[in-house]
Amino acid sequence: MSLPPLLRSLLTAPGPSGHEGAPSAVWREAASAFAEVSSDTLGSSIARVRGTREGPLVAFVGHIDEIGLIVTHVDKDGFVFFRGVGGWSAEVLRGQRLELLTKDGPIPGVVERARRPPKKGGDPQPTELAELHIDVGAKDGDEAKRLVRPGDVAVIAGEPIELPNGRVASRSLDNRLGAYVALEAARLVAEAGDASGGVAAVAAVQEEVGDFGGARTSIFALEPAIAIAVDVTNATDAPGGDPKLEGEHGLGSGPAIGRGSTISPRIFDLLAEAADAEGIAHTIEVSAGTTSTDMDAMYLSRAGVATGLVSIPLRYLHTPTELVELADVEASTRLLAAFARRLAPGVGFAR
Repeated sequence: MSLPPLLRSLLTAPGPSGHEGAPSAVWREAASAFAEVSSDTLGSSIARVRGTREGPLVAFVGHIDEIGLIVTHVDKDGFVFFRGVGGWSAEVLRGQRLELLTKDGPIPGVVERARRPPKKGGDPQPTELAELHIDVGAKDGDEAKRLVRPGDVAVIAGEPIELPNGRVASRSLDNRLGAYVALEAARLVAEAGDASGGVAAVAAVQEEVGDFGGARTSIFALEPAIAIAVDVTNATDAPGGDPKLEGEHGLGSGPAIGRGSTISPRIFDLLAEAADAEGIAHTIEVSAGTTSTDMDAMYLSRAGVATGLVSIPLRYLHTPTELVELADVEASTRLLAAFARRLAPGVGFAR
């Protein structure tokens, strides 16, 4: 299985939280081929496929933003300082190549740490995020300030790489995968033409910066009967994974269906039944409280929404080398489409 062209375009479009315009444009163009497309003040995108009968509206929500950096200061020597947009490890960032998004277009840069003497005994010293800076090659501060302004954002530079066994490594798999799966599931529903209440795929913005803003406002506006967040989860088949705590979610094991305190038990049952009926391999991911996904905002919208969570196993979260198996992406798409098509008019979710 090779990387789908649409997913490649989404992965390579820079879009850290609050600056999702480029990937959102790719997503909306693809959606316009089969759905009614709209956007809102925050920048979230909606692709709506109308139902064939009076059934419940289902929203599939994947956030389209990625982690990035934001410029805070340019010093007199031309070095650029920043804060993280979303969660970063300093050890991951050090030595990376960047693409900075400026008023005059993208420019390259590199991340490094100031040189310092080794710790006594020769042991390496851990890197702190505040110690890092960006070098854009400027000869002095005046030149750097012509190139970069505070508030400009940056992402890691690099193309996706295709690996054996239908596996792909890239930045921004978290969570262009969710936005892609939501859209592809809506496309399958549109092609089949038999979903009773219709589907709204949502490419939500600003998930990585804390309050799930795009999902929160989109679900409030749509008023769906059902909302399913599509995100990634840590694969537990890599070194350091602990199935005892996180469950068994290896690459190739299919979508992980969420079950837990804030997840509708009826939605979990319907997702699991759809997976079994379609012969889709899957695992169960357990949460004892919040899920750290858009679902945490969606289930509390208005008077409450019946919510579910479908996650794709992923290695090396929040790095430039996030790694996924494309078969799991495809299986997640089929699961959501089957779920929507199996919903009967009049189905209820009150407890």
